[in-house]
Amino acid sequence: MDKVLLVNNKIEELTKVARFMEELGEEWGLPVPLVFSLNLVMEEALTNTISYGFDNNGSHTIEININKTGPLLTIIITDDGREYDPTQKKDPDISLPAEERPIGGLGIFLIKKIMDSVRYKRTDNRNNLILTKNIES
Repeated sequence: MDKVLLVNNKIEELTKVARFMEELGEEWGLPVPLVFSLNLVMEEALTNTISYGFDNNGSHTIEININKTGPLLTIIITDDGREYDPTQKKDPDISLPAEERPIGGLGIFLIKKIMDSVRYKRTDNRNNLILTKNIES
């Protein structure tokens, strides 16, 4: 089963993505806590892309492709923004008190903790963030 959602590079589009994920969760019979976690993943990934991924204020389309094959759920987020591999970002030192930690870096850390696999590839001048999760484990 494949589902595709196209959104603009505007923070306001996160509401559309959350609604899409909730409808998908209902359609595919996903547990509510899983849908909540997937929504968090989507919000973090898309906020980073929208906020930091583009060199101009022009309109850009971000493609979200979600596939469920058996127990494996795969989300591919594709954009034409600046090349950036978030998987290369060093995990924050969460042993430090919050006030001593540098700002930023928790989003991709949360994504890595929630998903089973987080991969990146650049193809045809497009970023592809590939997220997978075994939804039966």
